[in-house]
Amino acid sequence: MVIDIAQRITDHRLTALVGPRRYGKTSLLKRVAADLEAVGPQPVWIDLYQMTSMADLASAVDRGLASLVGPVRQVLDSIASGVSLKIGMLGIELSRRHREQTDPVLALRSLIEVLVDTSRRHDIFVVFDEFSGIAGVEGGAGVLRTELQHHFQSLGIVFAGSEPSTMRALFSDQTQPFFAQADLVEVGPLADEAVLRIIEDGFDCTNRSTGGVTSRIVDFAKGHPQRAMQLSDAVWRLVEPGGTAGSQAWEQALAEVRANVDTGSERVFGLLPAGHQKTLRAVASAESIYGRHAQLLNLSPGTAQGASEALVGNGLLRHQDGRLVVVDPLLADWLRRRFPL
Repeated sequence: MVIDIAQRITDHRLTALVGPRRYGKTSLLKRVAADLEAVGPQPVWIDLYQMTSMADLASAVDRGLASLVGPVRQVLDSIASGVSLKIGMLGIELSRRHREQTDPVLALRSLIEVLVDTSRRHDIFVVFDEFSGIAGVEGGAGVLRTELQHHFQSLGIVFAGSEPSTMRALFSDQTQPFFAQADLVEVGPLADEAVLRIIEDGFDCTNRSTGGVTSRIVDFAKGHPQRAMQLSDAVWRLVEPGGTAGSQAWEQALAEVRANVDTGSERVFGLLPAGHQKTLRAVASAESIYGRHAQLLNLSPGTAQGASEALVGNGLLRHQDGRLVVVDPLLADWLRRRFPL
């Protein structure tokens, strides 16, 4: 996938990278960015996580441009000065008293103009990370589309987002400004063979042996890229050079990882409506959302159907082999331990 995304950027094919949170999208894009930067193009990384206003959006673009360094930054600053912009200073300007305040829409338009002009003089590409956050900014997607639409063929752009339903709507709903503007590329779970190979190679190149632990990691992680690496790293740190991982190392590593993520799992679960909680519990128990477990939880079919659709949409559940599964294996593990019923 690294090669595919790099080629898409090089060919200036707009791409929307879709996958659940912690599924490796950012790591993948950082790998692509590093590979491309080594041969020329520099990335402009714009993080749109938790956007709620046009000021947030403009500030995010400003921070992204401010992160550029070297010759491209010199070009950027030269162009910005021509339109009376000081890159990296928008937050201060937006916080001024009302009469002196900068209009965030005008600032955003100017920043995009500077970005496009810079791309004509220096080879760059743009990553809009957590692009689903644009849905929280009224009119935000429209402004971006308007300012960028005439430059799609000359500027490499990747939109990455962790809320599958929102991302699909942004690019597949005819009422949305970015309708049909980008290829949707799904980031799915890793194949068991790929996870096994990565773990084995990582241990081998550091003079360690996985023993029989690899199969346990693969079975537990269920193809989840970040969790597989988190678990294997925890085991690796318990094995001395020249040593072999065993059952004790696996149990200790799993206990450490659980201790690190259980609070986060509880927080995620606690923020969900009751129907969503019950549906997650039923799925984590490997039961149908209409089965015995659902009945014990007083989960009605209607509630289960609506909750499952919402949970798939926000990336907590996914469809696999005709059934629902919890995306994060450590969240599923916490649910089974926390609610043994």
